[in-house]
Amino acid sequence: MKDIQNIVILTGAGVSAESGIDTFRDGGGLWEQHRVEDVATPEAFARDPDLVLRFYDARREAIQTKLPNAAHEALARLDAKWPGELLIVTQNVDDLHERAGAKRLIHMHGEHLNAWCAACNARLPWTGPLLDRPACAACGVVGTLRPDIVWFGEMPYRMDEIYAALNRADLFVSIGTSGAVYPAAGFVREARAAGARTLELNMEPSQGSYWFSEARHGPASVVVPQWVEEVLLT
Repeated sequence: MKDIQNIVILTGAGVSAESGIDTFRDGGGLWEQHRVEDVATPEAFARDPDLVLRFYDARREAIQTKLPNAAHEALARLDAKWPGELLIVTQNVDDLHERAGAKRLIHMHGEHLNAWCAACNARLPWTGPLLDRPACAACGVVGTLRPDIVWFGEMPYRMDEIYAALNRADLFVSIGTSGAVYPAAGFVREARAAGARTLELNMEPSQGSYWFSEARHGPASVVVPQWVEEVLLT
């Protein structure tokens, strides 16, 4: 690891699953309870806003009862101690990375604990329900707030920063992600093309596992702390 200076880490649902946060794609996950088309597209929100707001209100309430696990804590420790560039790009919309202490972080799919105002474009910290159509604290308009979540068909956040980091990376690590959702599923190829080493840490091989030069399989709470300790000891 002595030749590694810049690290980009992508995290997915598998990092938070052991904290009790429902995943979307595993058996029994959220998509088995609700069709994507009904709760996670702009068209769904236009068609049945009450259903969408209830779905996200329940998720927002639930994540506030969860705690970071050993994987979140290990990545926060790496963030605090790594002397080179480091960026954690998470597909997760919970705040467990932050609560564990991570600072160098991008939520590419938005955050449950934010609301977005369609009237003034403000993004506001939000922990309560949206179903009752509260007023925007920034502009005062009532009924214009929606979850600050990137739905299917919308552009993920801060992609220019993410691609710039991938192109500077010496090491790209994908943790707990299915490799099924783009553009995140393509990050490994972007990093490889720029000359980075690539590592997958996952419960099982992802759909894009063959793009990685190394893979380790097991629960995130086990394999992530082991890897972080190796990195910090070299």
